[in-house]
Amino acid sequence: MVERLPAVLALSELARISLGDGMDYRPIRRPLGVTGFGINAYSADEGTVIEPHDELGSGSGNHEELYFVAAGHAEFTLDGETIDAPTGTIVFVTPERHRAAIAKAPGTTVLVIGGKPGAAGPPSPFEYWYFAGPHAERGEPEKAYEIAAEALEHYPDNPGLHYNLACYSALAGRREDALRHIKVAFEGRPETRDWAREDSDLELIRADIEDSA
Repeated sequence: MVERLPAVLALSELARISLGDGMDYRPIRRPLGVTGFGINAYSADEGTVIEPHDELGSGSGNHEELYFVAAGHAEFTLDGETIDAPTGTIVFVTPERHRAAIAKAPGTTVLVIGGKPGAAGPPSPFEYWYFAGPHAERGEPEKAYEIAAEALEHYPDNPGLHYNLACYSALAGRREDALRHIKVAFEGRPETRDWAREDSDLELIRADIEDSA
């Protein structure tokens, strides 16, 4: 049985498994029992910190991979292109791309998160309206609506989504659309009625909201 580490831990607490030439494998996925995605880390003081490879070989998971330089300074090579990667750099790589990285500073640690393309499914509902929000704030409610409405394909009855679509519709002067969306929000999440009473975005349908209370 795998011994689970605490749910919260520091990079310094990760085990070190030497892979030779100063490169250490820092297991995360297996000790924590993570099942939704692959996640591990690699550390080196110099030389190779991510071995040259693609994700199509027999030892690979055929994953998309996201590399995060958590400490130190790395230099990636992607299909022959060199990318400077100081602490905080995020590098995303599709399965077929050849990748490698070397440590440019002592204590360089690279976090690797992977998963099969498409396995994560659609973004969570909130991601759509979070991404749409800045457009509404800039006076572009039609663009905000367009972005958030993409989520309807995956979450047709989500009340939070419909509430935000009602706001964008109202801001764009689309009264009937706003009423249609707010009805779904009210039915699926009753507390949205309280939100709506104080929400200036819904001024266009204020009287309708009050009449339906």
